[in-house]
Amino acid sequence: MLFSSISFLYYFLPIVLLLYFAVPFRFKNLVLLISSLFFYFYGEPIYTLLMLGTSLSSYIHGLLIHKFKGTVWSKVFLWSSVVTSLAVLGFFKYSDFFIKNVNNIFNSEFALLGLALPIGISFYTFQTLSYTIDVYRGEAEVQKSFIRLATYVSLFPQLIAGPIVRYTTVEAELSKRTHSFENFADGATRFVIGLAKKVLIANALGDFCTNCFRVSDDKSIAFYWLYAIAFSLHIYFDFSGYSDMAIGLGRIFGFRFLENFNYPFISKSVAEFWRRWHMSLGSWFRDYVYIPLGGNRVSKWRWLFNTLVVWFLTGFWHGADWTFIVWGLYFALFLMLEKFFLKKFFDKIPRVFSHIYVLFLILISFVIFNANGMSEAISDIGGMFGAGGLPLWSKETGYYLASYGLLFVIALFGATPVMKTVVLKLRENEKVRPVIHVLEPIVCVVLLIVITACFVNGSFNPFLYFRF
Repeated sequence: MLFSSISFLYYFLPIVLLLYFAVPFRFKNLVLLISSLFFYFYGEPIYTLLMLGTSLSSYIHGLLIHKFKGTVWSKVFLWSSVVTSLAVLGFFKYSDFFIKNVNNIFNSEFALLGLALPIGISFYTFQTLSYTIDVYRGEAEVQKSFIRLATYVSLFPQLIAGPIVRYTTVEAELSKRTHSFENFADGATRFVIGLAKKVLIANALGDFCTNCFRVSDDKSIAFYWLYAIAFSLHIYFDFSGYSDMAIGLGRIFGFRFLENFNYPFISKSVAEFWRRWHMSLGSWFRDYVYIPLGGNRVSKWRWLFNTLVVWFLTGFWHGADWTFIVWGLYFALFLMLEKFFLKKFFDKIPRVFSHIYVLFLILISFVIFNANGMSEAISDIGGMFGAGGLPLWSKETGYYLASYGLLFVIALFGATPVMKTVVLKLRENEKVRPVIHVLEPIVCVVLLIVITACFVNGSFNPFLYFRF
C-alpha cells in the first residue's frame, strides 16, 4: 500500500520539501530521485527494481541510439528499446488477459500468472518511450546523467497516475530550473485545489456509485442515469484532481508540466472532447502512433485503419479487459461518423444540440468504462433505457437525489470554466486584486483543514488511475 493520505501530506511531503530546499542545486535531483524511490518502495518494494530497470534500459538505449546516430544500428537500438519497454508492460499488465482469452477460445486450462500490476507502469513506460524515440528523431538531446533520467522517470508527483510528461517538456529543467516564492505559492494553491477536487467531490461521487447505486435493490431508469452522471463526474474530478496535484507539486519543485484537462464536458464534438480530456495521452498517441501511421494525410480507408488502431490501443492502454477495448473503439466509431457525416449536420443546427449529443455519448462511454465485464456494461446501458421493465422513478432514486443533490450541482458547476473565468477577471481588477491575494491562501488553509478532517474520518481511497 502507498502512503496514507495523512502520512503523505503531513510527513513525507514536508520532509522532502525541507531536504530539497536545504541542499544546493546540484543535489536537488538526487533528493528528488531518492525521495521518489522511497515513495514507490514504500508501496511496492519489489517493483521499485522494475522501475529502475526500465530507467536503466532507457538510459543505455538512449546512449546507443545517440552513439550510432545516422546508421542502421541507431534504428536497431530504437526498436530494441521499444520492444523491451512494451514487452515488460505487456507481461505484467496483459498476460492474464491473453491467457483467459486463449482458454476461452481453445477450451484450454493454462494457469493464470496472477501478477500484481505495478502501479503507474503504463505512465512511466510511455514516458521512457517518448525519451528514446525523441532522441532517435533528434528532438531531444541524449541524457548522459543517469540520475537526471531516473529522476525524470520516477518523479513522485506524477509517477503513479500521470499526466504523461514528455522528456522534452522537462529536458531543460532537469539541468537548470528556477525556484521562487511565487512559483511555490502558485504550486501549493494548485495542489490544494486538486486535493479538494479528489477528496471533497470525487470521493463522495464514488461513494454514490459504489455504496448507493451498486447495492440498491430499488433501481429505476432515473437511478441509472444518475449513476452515469455521477461516475462521469467522479472520474473527471478524480483524475483531473490528481493532475492538478501533480502540476502543482511540479511547480513547487521548479518543473512546468503541461495541462492534462481543459473542461472536456463543454465540448461540442467527440473530437473536441478528446482534445480536452487526458490531453497528455491523446497527444502521445497522436505523435507516436497516429502520425507515424500516416495520420490523416492518407486515403480514406487508410485513415479509417489508422483511427481504429489508435483507439484500440487507447482503450487497451487503460486496462486488460474487453470493456476498455470496446470503450476505445466506441470513440473511434463516433470520430469516424463525425468526420464524414455528423460534423456537417451539427454545423447547421444550434450548438446546444451538439453539446447534448456529446454529453449523451460520454455518459454511455463511462458506463462501459466502469463496468465489470461486458455483461454488466450491457445490463447498465439497458437499465438506462428501461430494459427489463424498470420504472422511470423509484423511492431510492428520490432519496439519493435529495441526499446528493447539492454535490451534483457543485460537481456540474465545477466541471465548467465559470469559476476560473470569474477568478481571472477578479485578478485583473486592480481594486479587487489585493483582496483576492489575501483570500486565496485563507481559502486554501480552510480547504486543507476540511480535507484533513475527511482523512481522519475516512478510509484510504486511491485514485482511479492508479490501476492503469
